Amino acid sequence: MNYKEYDFNKFLFESDQADFINFKTLEDMRLRGEAVFSTFSILLKRANPDLMDIFESSSTLEDARDSVFHYLTRIERLLLNQSYDIHALERVIVRDCIRTLKNIFSRGYEKKIGFSALNVLWNVASKEFDAIDVHVSMGFMEEFIHLFRGIASNSGVYSGNHAYRSYVESHDLSGRQAALARTKALDKFGKKVCDYFARYPSGLDENIVDRRNKNRRRILDYFSGTENDWQNSMWHLQHIIKDIKVLSELLDLTDEQKNAVQLAGENYIPFGITPYYLSLMDYKEYPQYDHAIRAQVIPPLDYIKKMILHRNEASYACDFMGEHDTSPVELVTRRYPGIAIFKPFNTCAQICVYCQRNWEVGQVMEPRALARRETRQKALAWFDEHPNVTEILVTGGDPIVMKDKVLADILSQIAAKPHIRRIRIGTRTPVVLPQRWTDDLMAILTDIHEPGHREVAIVTHIEHSYEITPEALAALQKIRKSGLSVYNQQVFTFYNSRRFESSKLRHDLRLVGVDPYYTFNLKDKKETENYMVPVARILQERKEEARLMPGLERTDAIVFNLPRLGKNNIQAGQDHQVIGIMPDGARVYEFLPWEKNITYADSYYYTDVPIYDYIKRLKNLGEDVEEYRSIWYYF
Repeated sequence: MNYKEYDFNKFLFESDQADFINFKTLEDMRLRGEAVFSTFSILLKRANPDLMDIFESSSTLEDARDSVFHYLTRIERLLLNQSYDIHALERVIVRDCIRTLKNIFSRGYEKKIGFSALNVLWNVASKEFDAIDVHVSMGFMEEFIHLFRGIASNSGVYSGNHAYRSYVESHDLSGRQAALARTKALDKFGKKVCDYFARYPSGLDENIVDRRNKNRRRILDYFSGTENDWQNSMWHLQHIIKDIKVLSELLDLTDEQKNAVQLAGENYIPFGITPYYLSLMDYKEYPQYDHAIRAQVIPPLDYIKKMILHRNEASYACDFMGEHDTSPVELVTRRYPGIAIFKPFNTCAQICVYCQRNWEVGQVMEPRALARRETRQKALAWFDEHPNVTEILVTGGDPIVMKDKVLADILSQIAAKPHIRRIRIGTRTPVVLPQRWTDDLMAILTDIHEPGHREVAIVTHIEHSYEITPEALAALQKIRKSGLSVYNQQVFTFYNSRRFESSKLRHDLRLVGVDPYYTFNLKDKKETENYMVPVARILQERKEEARLMPGLERTDAIVFNLPRLGKNNIQAGQDHQVIGIMPDGARVYEFLPWEKNITYADSYYYTDVPIYDYIKRLKNLGEDVEEYRSIWYYF
């Protein structure tokens, strides 16, 4: 092999040489492992000769550690003295890579994660391949090649034909000439955004509306329903699709999807789809259309198997947020000083696979979902004893699915508490059951909404532009015209994480009167691993995609929810840091609690999805992985 012309990225995506587990014999594993490690060593040397020289000349691991730290400190001092003749943005990448590599090579963090990447790299540089007793992946190798390149100020992020160069060139101009040069550069950015947006159609697009009309007629014919039935939320709730036979007749499913839904029914794992939401799915699945829609409710087989495994202890095994430890009284959760959660109803019109409360949410439209009145009253009385809690989030489950009479009773009791200034209602009905937003429901909400005294706000989960339909638009406009605000919380999953996919959603949200509020990096719930996205991807999205959008379209904060503590702002550098790279290429993060000078609590340690694995999945979807090349430099 000619290593000088070696394309490591091509090797990564077209070779399985690093999959040591699948080799048939130990001898074959050793020989092929040597070939990979030898290649890895050469590529590291090309990425940063100085670092590799240090490893090669160090007689012991601790000598290597000390020498590397001296080298990194020297580079830092050069950066601070402005002695590196590189662009300021490249200087930031060098700084971030140095900080990250120091963390990874520190004894304290090695002990914390139980693995020494430094030891692997030292043995690779020393050609002591037999001393490497772990099966390191291509993802691991990619991480360190990029770190080494970054420290050598050779990340490549700002090289090539980038439109930003037009800005640099315009610095030599002034007045109208400078403005014209800037406009030319901005047009390049704008065209790129528009080209990406065209990949993710809205449910309001005329051709998509036509597709859904055909789907609606097909579903109505199946259930012998009428157009009037379709406008009735009760009809949808009475015909929720829970059975694999019905679903298979209405949708083209893979064998794995059929198996997953079948197992869900047999093992009492919540599953169900409203006829309305089913109409948003095309008969055959298309990544450019209903890819994200199906993923909301049709569970992966791996998810079902993990839920079955933890069925008897799901209450604790799947309670990632530690709600058991933050519930002062049944039905109430409190993690913050001024707001608490009230959960009177523990089911929904349909269940999202990645639901935070899959451990306590019952079957779809479970008859016993409403908490007993005695329990509800005790929970409501708790708020009287805590007047510094001025805001209540009514959620569950989906409280809007409750009957009008029950909902009105609960909300009127909350509104009667003089210290409550805001009632926030968490609901997905605008997306999965927009017919529920009747005039009677609006009357209940507007009766307790008193501007200047008490606000009622609706918080929903719209995950993708394909979910925004004429029916959803009508429901949202009815809410807005009644004087209530509507906010969106997007869960950032693999299925809506492609380039500009979330930016397109924010753009479409604003057009239908919804304010982007939070974007949640999916939590470390192992049963939803198939949905997880690396932290680096949501940071890349915010810097490279959302940053190109008008300010009103990027009002949401990107957060990671920490057990018992709550939301960690992952754009804030003080709140998290990479402390390790595991053999499979997964980054280990230390998340620090809240902000400075508020609370002192233990850090939370999180093992992320390997970036390499994520990019490989994108490639399998047909994505141009070159468009994601800078992801390695977001920490």
